[in-house]
Amino acid sequence: MMALTVDIKDAKGAKVGSFDLPAELFDVQVNVPLIHQVVTAQLNAARQGTHKAKNRGEVSGGGKKPFKQKGTGRARQGSTRSPNQRHGGVAQGPVPRKYDERTPKKMIKAALRGVLSDRQRNERIHIVSEIATEIDSKAAISAVRQFSDRTRLLVVLAHGEEAAWRSLRNETELHLIRYDQLNAYDVVISDDVVFSKKAISEFVAGPAQGKSVTAVGRESELAGVSA
Repeated sequence: MMALTVDIKDAKGAKVGSFDLPAELFDVQVNVPLIHQVVTAQLNAARQGTHKAKNRGEVSGGGKKPFKQKGTGRARQGSTRSPNQRHGGVAQGPVPRKYDERTPKKMIKAALRGVLSDRQRNERIHIVSEIATEIDSKAAISAVRQFSDRTRLLVVLAHGEEAAWRSLRNETELHLIRYDQLNAYDVVISDDVVFSKKAISEFVAGPAQGKSVTAVGRESELAGVSA
């Protein structure tokens, strides 16, 4: 499959190179129903599901018959805690439940490839060589904003790019994410996607595989394990 070439620019907007995006990730057919299903499942999984309304058997009060059956001219009532009574229970109210949906990993990956391909076809995938080498919010915002003045911008960073992360994390119109946490929902709601050169390289390379892969933990985490 053909590769797609995107210019790499530095923080000041000068072209410093180019990057070939693999077509199997950035030029696939867009399956809108699939994307909708994956995004809906992700939003549903974020719901707490702790809603609860008390029914007539759970509300406080004795629930006696409010008045006699006959002779009042009113409609008969059997309990003061009936749903049609003041301080009564709720009929068919919400109860705690889980909204999780089973979404196969293949579907999640296919949806991400689809939305990235859509952004690429509309020239909304951008690459910057390095956003920030030191904490400087003004310079970092300028570096990512050179590509687009549209409102919602998704900035994809690699692990270890702490200066860029700390420089941009308080900007309300930017959404920061690590390359290995990239998902269809964040791309769908964003107008443009800006990758750092390191992030796009590691994203395209994919997760490390094989016997040589080792887990690396932080010193604080390892200290807790050894204790």
